[in-house]
Amino acid sequence: MIFSKIDLHCHSYESDGFLSPSDVVTRASENGIKLLALTDHDTISGQKEAMEKASALNVQMVSGIELSCVWRHFTIHILAYNFSLDDGVMLEVQKKQTTARHARADLIAERLAKKGFPDLLGKAQNLSRSGIPGRPHFAQAMLEAGMVANIGEAFKKYLGAGKIGDVKSMWPELSEIVNWIKNANGSAVIAHPRKYNMTLTKLRELITEFKACGGEGIEVITSGQKQGEVGMMSDLCQRMDLKGSVGSDFHTPKFPWAELGRIPKLPKNVQPIWADWAYDGEV
Repeated sequence: MIFSKIDLHCHSYESDGFLSPSDVVTRASENGIKLLALTDHDTISGQKEAMEKASALNVQMVSGIELSCVWRHFTIHILAYNFSLDDGVMLEVQKKQTTARHARADLIAERLAKKGFPDLLGKAQNLSRSGIPGRPHFAQAMLEAGMVANIGEAFKKYLGAGKIGDVKSMWPELSEIVNWIKNANGSAVIAHPRKYNMTLTKLRELITEFKACGGEGIEVITSGQKQGEVGMMSDLCQRMDLKGSVGSDFHTPKFPWAELGRIPKLPKNVQPIWADWAYDGEV
């Protein structure tokens, strides 16, 4: 397989990743990435560090963030790109999402305690550099406490989509998130569209509403896709006149199936989200 030189979806320890922003960039450079976006969950706190490192390594970076929202009781992740880091709108978005993440962590811990898993909040907070734990931090805390056999079990039984630890009520609506991104002059893309456990019909409805709100694209290529999904996402892009994006969703070197840049290239029949970003390097 010829891997992509572009990766527009990855995480550092500023959210639920396990490397520093500069180490993420270094790893991306070592893997041959030429265009990168660091997309931590609901925070831009690692952006400037990452961009300074990228400049030293001759890696082009575009600003990024992955924002959580709700659509018809589904938790949806929207990737925002190419906005100004000093934009007042995006700084306010980060503030609102940080408040929501604190409340969400408290509720996850409360729900897990009722299931017989007490005292997880402090353990999860200690695993999170920001002090705001996400579900991966709760999963790691459960593993270290001997409550589950592995991370996969934690998600399958307690933290995955539709499970007791999947808290949705704290997030803003899809339309509000997309409007925030537009007001910050950014580009909005639906992250990993096939990971929401919805039917193809429901997914088409989501994408239709997303585009009507001002959304620009969908993540056509991501790690862990099943056979046929790339073609399906490419077809949706063409049918709905949307742009395509690519991203590994890298979190940690411990997960080799989601390694930086170890994803196929965007199909040539899909217009890339980066077409207007003054990027003329390898794809």
